[in-house]
Amino acid sequence: MVTIQQIAPGEIEAESFRIIERELGPTAFAPEEFAVVRRIIHATGDFSFAQTLRFHPRAIQAGLTAIRSGKNILVDVNMAASGISLALLTPFGGRVICRIKEPETAELAAKNGVTRSDAAIVRAASDNIGIVAIGNAPTALLKTMELIDQGLFAPALVIGAPVGFVNAVESKQLLTKQPYPHITTLGRKGGTPVAVAAVNALLRLA
Repeated sequence: MVTIQQIAPGEIEAESFRIIERELGPTAFAPEEFAVVRRIIHATGDFSFAQTLRFHPRAIQAGLTAIRSGKNILVDVNMAASGISLALLTPFGGRVICRIKEPETAELAAKNGVTRSDAAIVRAASDNIGIVAIGNAPTALLKTMELIDQGLFAPALVIGAPVGFVNAVESKQLLTKQPYPHITTLGRKGGTPVAVAAVNALLRLA
């Protein structure tokens, strides 16, 4: 027999967090890092992220400083733009930017023989970006790192969690080797819900 818990709507998230904390037990994450881990597990139902998530030592502080400074958040797909909490972001003065569907992005991609994800990052690099959050396209993450290496892009934090089989693992492995603040997850798993959950966790911490 299936027993359904009767929980007040406002208590569902809190109870979910209690379950996550109980099932995870003690972890080595710093408290603010754990807030990100917990929200990612909450968004995905996947406890394996507690083993695969990697944080640069300055990742949390860099993200919080960017948010509090009114910097914008760049995402790779419109689904991510829809998932980030504007109610939390807007009071700080920042915006969510996604250029993947704009005609100019398609034109630049065709001209340069690259993906639209690649072209969208190039077009947004000068848009006062504080956080880059990528959960779908490895090419977007690779272009972000390339532009940073060239001195053409300077986000405070890179969240790289592309999902899939072609360059997803490799792009995230490359991100773990970078000296600038980043959050990533090892292996094939990732996705837009992971990137969005990380951003929303940072917004709540801010």
